[in-house]
Amino acid sequence: MKITDVDVWVVNLPLVNPFTSSFETKTGETRTVVRVRTDTGVEGWGETMWGRPVAAIVRRMIPDLIGTSPFAVESFHRRQHMIPFFYGYLGYAAIAAVDVACWDAMGKATGQSVTDLLGGPVRDEVPITALITRADAPGATGADLPKAMAEHAVRVVAEGGFEAVKLKGTRDCRGDVAVLRAVREALPDLNLRVDPNAAWSVPDSVRAGIALEELDLEYLEDPCAGIEGMSQVKAKVRIPLCTNMCVVRFEEFAPAMRLNAVDVIHGDVYKWGGIAATKALAAHCETFGLGMNLHSGGELGIATAAHLAVVASTPVLSRAIDSMYYLHADDIIEPLHLENGRLRVPSGPGLGVTVDEEKLLHYAAVNERDGDLTG
Repeated sequence: MKITDVDVWVVNLPLVNPFTSSFETKTGETRTVVRVRTDTGVEGWGETMWGRPVAAIVRRMIPDLIGTSPFAVESFHRRQHMIPFFYGYLGYAAIAAVDVACWDAMGKATGQSVTDLLGGPVRDEVPITALITRADAPGATGADLPKAMAEHAVRVVAEGGFEAVKLKGTRDCRGDVAVLRAVREALPDLNLRVDPNAAWSVPDSVRAGIALEELDLEYLEDPCAGIEGMSQVKAKVRIPLCTNMCVVRFEEFAPAMRLNAVDVIHGDVYKWGGIAATKALAAHCETFGLGMNLHSGGELGIATAAHLAVVASTPVLSRAIDSMYYLHADDIIEPLHLENGRLRVPSGPGLGVTVDEEKLLHYAAVNERDGDLTG
């Protein structure tokens, strides 16, 4: 079986509500979608972070892909090893798009799910995290904000059945502490997390971290920037520290271990450059006694299915994963169903999802009209 063609689209899809973090407010998501076609008629689908710059890198890879086997993913990664060096995150994302499409094709060609190809399931449902932001309490300010955010969190948990809640933090660490106190009082038994995306200084991270110790947070994610900064915070705060920002390549794993900077690492098929890389990260975390979870970069259905396959086949990924999937107003596949805060792992061949090509073309036309969404 050989690859005969590769198609690339960039799509814009709306979110149900604006999503605010410490550095942006998003009203929708731009994603790159890839299809590999083979001489046997088997097709594989991939989807990755960001839009036109990533799509351009994927298109550069196409001549190298034609005539190769979708099963030859190790050789593909070796040939493309300089792409991340030149393009950073964009390069990893582009490689991951092709990587996932090849795994989907492998599964379809063999009649096996990607989960089975990765070693078989250790779970068939994956809990996801309820994500809350200050945009969820429009008009609430000052002393009214924590109460409004707590009331919103209670509604979200009641409606979705979530077992974990994550606050996207802001530059206002004192305000975030007040919000978390209100949420913890309203939801005493749920796993609770906060992620300011490195918006706090080291002194503010220490101060806020000490104030949050009584709330029994599952972890504090990226309160400040850098391995060195995280190490200083970890030395003074008893809450486990998680990162999706200071350990994002294997080159950063050893320095983080030497400085005792983190307790939990967020993987991501699309930021780390593919499925095998994410599984390798899981092995590193288990070897060094770290926890692991998955980051969400706004995955639609194809990408979410790939994340579910990884979680389903990886014992260390036992926490409720981050996923913005339920926040999208539409999808380019028949939507995955969220029930009791969990997504069921697709069991069909490959990723187990079917692309709605009419919707794909519709949302590609939206991107053609509006360009990539930047916030």
